[in-house]
Amino acid sequence: QVQLVESGGGLVQPGGSLRLSCVASGSLFSVDAMAWYRQAPGKQRELVARMTSGAITHYSDSVKGRFTISRDHPKNSNLHMDSLQPEDTAVYYCNAQVATMAVPSLEVWGQGTLVTVSS
Repeated sequence: QVQLVESGGGLVQPGGSLRLSCVASGSLFSVDAMAWYRQAPGKQRELVARMTSGAITHYSDSVKGRFTISRDHPKNSNLHMDSLQPEDTAVYYCNAQVATMAVPSLEVWGQGTLVTVSS
């Protein structure tokens, strides 16, 4: 069984910073792309940032220049968020495309971590 576990959410004031982390564990053969999505109350889940195993990145226009995705290990993903604004308030989900011995391509989601930007 494959799991993604996020950490690092919390309450931050406007203009502040937070760092989210995600670790993949379980019977993994490899991890390809890892991404961060978010879902604000009453809104659809949206892609925030994505990084392939080859370090190609993609950011949504709303976070470009403020958020940075990184992978310091093939099974980790970090999202560094600067200049946070109230509209960044959402539950942030880690997402990964993985391969296991039984399944060559599997999409996995974390349980989500809440980020609240408020004064």
